[in-house]
Amino acid sequence: MADIDDFDIDRSIAQAWADFQGRLSEIISLIDSSGDLTISSGSVDDVSRPSAHVGSPLLRFSCEKGDLVRCVAAGNASLASDFQLTAGQQEAMEQLGWQRSDHTAQPGNYWAERRQDESDQLSELAVAALRDVYGVQHPIFLAPDQLAEVLHPSPTPIEETPTLNGGRPTLGQPGRRQLNNLVDAELSKMFGHPPIRDAEGDVAIRVGSTMVFLRTATDGQEIMLFAAVVHDVSGRSRAAEVLNDLNVEARWVKFKLVRDRVFVTYSLLAQPFVPAHLHQAVRIVSDVADGIDDELANKLNGRTTFSERDPE
Repeated sequence: MADIDDFDIDRSIAQAWADFQGRLSEIISLIDSSGDLTISSGSVDDVSRPSAHVGSPLLRFSCEKGDLVRCVAAGNASLASDFQLTAGQQEAMEQLGWQRSDHTAQPGNYWAERRQDESDQLSELAVAALRDVYGVQHPIFLAPDQLAEVLHPSPTPIEETPTLNGGRPTLGQPGRRQLNNLVDAELSKMFGHPPIRDAEGDVAIRVGSTMVFLRTATDGQEIMLFAAVVHDVSGRSRAAEVLNDLNVEARWVKFKLVRDRVFVTYSLLAQPFVPAHLHQAVRIVSDVADGIDDELANKLNGRTTFSERDPE
């Protein structure tokens, strides 16, 4: 059985940013004058439209002289009204070490420069701006068409293995490894890039404004999809009553209280593995999570995953 009692969303997100920063640092150390690197954060409301990225937070890296890399971060002069930085966010940028641009072509933007052998410092500044100032919740909410080589590391070649047969893995192939290969191949087709698994083997999936996680069972017989819908729940007894009522009414999903968080979960039989069922499961979990989070957070005196938090 794929259980999520040990899942820590804060740890998972922190690891994702640390891994992203490491890959970004490598790219910065190799960037040259032949091209710039742009990291864009589109609107979480509609990431399917190219226009959603116009005026959204972005960072642009360039190397125009020697081994000195400059990063320009969008300020209010470049940001659309939905993304304007508050006074607190502007102060936070300067406290992090970003400089205000006085260039006439880039008024109100921010910049930072480091030598390529200091790429770790520049990648730290970039991640801090994206995560702590611009409010990007997870690296999967960065536009993959802008930085595929950074956001998505080179995938491990997927082994050509027989499909699961009759509820049992083919002899000589561990059930979970084979299932992960099949899932990764299908997710690559669905989203146009290979998924990234964390240390626990969980995959974070971006679906519109929702973040869904996927975990496979150790025996390869089940795929669990889940999303955190409410955080910082006040009163476990009250939450248990509310979730019990929801579970009685729910047709496909289950609601589960893990410490002070409420998750919506979906258990998908994986033997045999049916790609269409994975597509349906992702859609069902994302639709439920996106449709009930605000109402449930109000009932349980908690907050949703994407509650806005401006730097003080």
